[in-house]
Amino acid sequence: MALLLKRVAVVTLPLLVSGCVSADGGFEPQFGFDRVSQETTAKLGKETVWIQDRNASGHVRSRVRSLVQNKTISADTAVQVALLNNRGLQAAYAEVGIATSDLWQEGLGVNPRIGITASRLGVARTIEGVISANIVSLITRERRLDAAAAKVAEAQLGSVEKTLAVAAEARTAWIEAASAWEQVAYLNRAKASADAAAELASKLGGTGAMTKADQAREQVLYAELTGRTAEARLAARLAKERLVRVMGVYGQELDFEVPNTLPNLPRNVRTRNDIEAEALRNRVDLRLAKIELEALATSYGLTKATRYVSDLELGAGLEVEQEITENEDGSTSKKDVTSGIVELAFEIPIFDSGQARLRKAEFGYMRAANLLAEKAVNVRSEARSAYQAYRSSYDIARHYRSSVLPLRKLIEDEGLLTYNGMITNTFDLLTDTRERINSTTQSLNAKRAFWLAEAGLTSAIYGGGETPSGSGAMVADAGGDE
Repeated sequence: MALLLKRVAVVTLPLLVSGCVSADGGFEPQFGFDRVSQETTAKLGKETVWIQDRNASGHVRSRVRSLVQNKTISADTAVQVALLNNRGLQAAYAEVGIATSDLWQEGLGVNPRIGITASRLGVARTIEGVISANIVSLITRERRLDAAAAKVAEAQLGSVEKTLAVAAEARTAWIEAASAWEQVAYLNRAKASADAAAELASKLGGTGAMTKADQAREQVLYAELTGRTAEARLAARLAKERLVRVMGVYGQELDFEVPNTLPNLPRNVRTRNDIEAEALRNRVDLRLAKIELEALATSYGLTKATRYVSDLELGAGLEVEQEITENEDGSTSKKDVTSGIVELAFEIPIFDSGQARLRKAEFGYMRAANLLAEKAVNVRSEARSAYQAYRSSYDIARHYRSSVLPLRKLIEDEGLLTYNGMITNTFDLLTDTRERINSTTQSLNAKRAFWLAEAGLTSAIYGGGETPSGSGAMVADAGGDE
């Protein structure tokens, strides 16, 4: 009985080792996405969906149509549609699934190997069966699980960063499109006025009350505005196409409009005295760099642990040998003799002591540490730049709205009075009109710059987008005139 138990123990030892290595926890990739969804919802206030089957795809498609079809969409709607429908974002979410699957795989471990050998020498035969398992997998299992878990965290934060980037890109594209259509609307109004003036000039020219040169000046203004309007309309269409790409819509979903004006400037802007600390606390790319450094530290420890022995296998089995014995009467008898086998196989580190792999891991860690330090410096600077751009672009836009445009209107009105009184000529009047149009265009650009800076400020705090770098640097001198 004891011999039987001993033989059973010998055979089942590698299986027990493999069983310790394997752990089928039934890991569900959706669990990994929950963290992504929670973080992005907290930062953006928008819903994110990971589409994994046809039903979910159909549901998202229906919802997108209800949000955009035959409607004029807001910036928030554009962002929500992009988060639901952008396929590049879905590809980023799939990275989370890949990482969680790798973690699941590490938990399962390496399957045991079974080897069976049969041989015959003369009339004798031998059958040998061995089950072997990788011992190194058991020893390093916790370290490998930690490394795989770090990869999952990397994928999750990478997906959060991608989500923030898509949201920022959608909001920026909406601002660009709405601003471009606002330019078109203003130039259309200016062109209508210039058209009426050109027609009046033509009639006056017919009566001899206006010279041909003055008629030509009126008509060239209309022609110039026609060209500028066409350019602005092209820019608006291209801006809308950029928005379409970010939102991932096509077909009937393209039947939506963007407002032809940006929101008015707010009465006040937010003051953020601790913008650097806020960015350091919340920037996703900085947290991602930290996790990558931790993952490399874990990987370095694993490399160090397997420096000398990277492959160690324990094998156990049974050997059944047939013995033939010759009896005294000349006959033969056969008998099966069973014996246990224990094998241990490993690499001999004669030529490769693991030093190269260890140094490679050290350099990788040093690189990640320096990149993290660089990122921290850049995050501080980007936060300051974004806040300066936000404040300064607000001051510039308000300066145009409150000072430049009223003065331009006053100059044009007074010029019209003096023109009607035959004090000034047509050239002076048209010059005033051109300059007022240019000032209005600059005012619209200043308002657009403010809303872009406002979107950039969010990206500077949370990450995931390009931050403005001093777009309103000319700034400070223009502000605070109200």
